[in-house]
Amino acid sequence: MVHHTASANATDHSLEHALGLSRTIQNFHMDTNGWDDIGQQLTISRGGHLMEGRNRTLEAIGAGTHVVGAHTLGQNDHTIGIENEGTYMTAEPTGALWAKLVSTCAWLCDVYGLEPHAAIVGHGDHNATACPGDALYALLPRLRDQVADSLGERYPAEVPGAVPGGLPGPRFTFDHGPAVGPGDPTR
Repeated sequence: MVHHTASANATDHSLEHALGLSRTIQNFHMDTNGWDDIGQQLTISRGGHLMEGRNRTLEAIGAGTHVVGAHTLGQNDHTIGIENEGTYMTAEPTGALWAKLVSTCAWLCDVYGLEPHAAIVGHGDHNATACPGDALYALLPRLRDQVADSLGERYPAEVPGAVPGGLPGPRFTFDHGPAVGPGDPTR
């Protein structure tokens, strides 16, 4: 599931910045939300650095299993959240972030045997939120096609769903809409 961090569209694309971003998100999710760790399983910085979010996610992916996240109300027990640094209401991701998002989604589709056109969705497809931002959401059909192409598979593109335009943007840094509910098994 594709998310944006609802944070600044940073111009520092260094690894050091990416690691600092992960620490900041972790602190926010743990200290403010009271969660066990970062809600999303993976984070991609604007510099194209892929980082583990929720603890033991990389180990679980390597084993073809799942670490339950806290990123999308009612979907956490079966989806992997990929948060993308920035706010994408009108701006589009950097080339480095986009390339890493394509390769990450291809990797995940390959590991779990998923068809990209069915598996790659945005947060707004499941909850009333503007996440991952109107501009990034509008790119999801292209993401699905590029992932399918990178896997060497040609799938007919699905009919795109409605863009969740008109929903309010982030209210504060790291606000990307509904994440967990009282029935979710973990936080």
